[in-house]
This record gives sequence, C-alpha cells and structure tokens, in this order.
Amino acid sequence: MPLLDHTAISLRVFGDDLIPDEVTALLRCEPTESWRKGDVQSIRAGHTRARTCGAWFLKVPATEPEDFNGQVARLFSLATDDLYAWESLCARYEVDLFCGWFMGTSNDGVSVSVPTLRTLAERGVELSLDIYDAIKEGSPAQQAVQADGPAFGGSTP
Repeated sequence: MPLLDHTAISLRVFGDDLIPDEVTALLRCEPTESWRKGDVQSIRAGHTRARTCGAWFLKVPATEPEDFNGQVARLFSLATDDLYAWESLCARYEVDLFCGWFMGTSNDGVSVSVPTLRTLAERGVELSLDIYDAIKEGSPAQQAVQADGPAFGGSTP
C-alpha cells in the first residue's frame, strides 16, 4: 500500500466563551492563529464578517510524503504535557486534531501508531479526518483545494 501523498494537521479549540490568551496560558504555547467570538474578519476586499465562536489553532508544517505520526509528535511537543491542563481544556471547549490526508493514487494509506493514539487519548483530543482523493494536476478539484484550502484554521466557526 503506497503512503499518502501528503498530510496537514491542526490542533483546534473552539468555544463561545474562548479567550485565546487563556488557552495559550493553559497549553503553554503560542497559537498559529486565534480569535474571540465577535471579532471581525476580512473575507475579501471591502467585506467583513463577525466570528461566530472563539477559536485557537496550533499548526505544524504539512509533510510530503506523509509523516502523520511525526507531525503529531512535533505538534504536541510544542504544548504542555500536563494532562490536568488538557482535561480542563477539553471539559470547557471543543478540542480536536483536524487532519487532511491527501492521496496521490486511488489506494494510498497511512498507519496511526500506538504512541500517536496514546497521545490523543491521554489528552482527550478527538481525531477529525478529511481524506482527499487523488487530484489530477490542473483539475477543477485541485484548483479548489489550492484556492480555499482545507479547514486547517479559519474556515470553521
């Protein structure tokens, strides 16, 4: 089974009452991107919208070819190992590891290691997957992914 072409991941934290500085203090690391509910976002020239909920994201670079287990290890090495902090975070907010798995052929695969599964389970972090079929160069589907990108940050609430 061939490996996935590439992978992208983001730790996402959502909540109506989310205050990014509090999440940063709890996880002991700076977010890649964050906002509070009601913050105004510029969506295109002359157009804005208010965020519908608070959010905090931590991202690591995409890997090509895939190195999902390595990405997860790198991402969680940036944040605290304090499981009580994670328990508190997950009790108060929606927390997940959002993953984009991009296939290069119609039958690519990936293995999620026991240490990776343990890291997520110990912290109470849900695994969310978007799996993208092989996209031909220049196709409308490839152009859409390049233009909008998957939801590794700002396209959710």
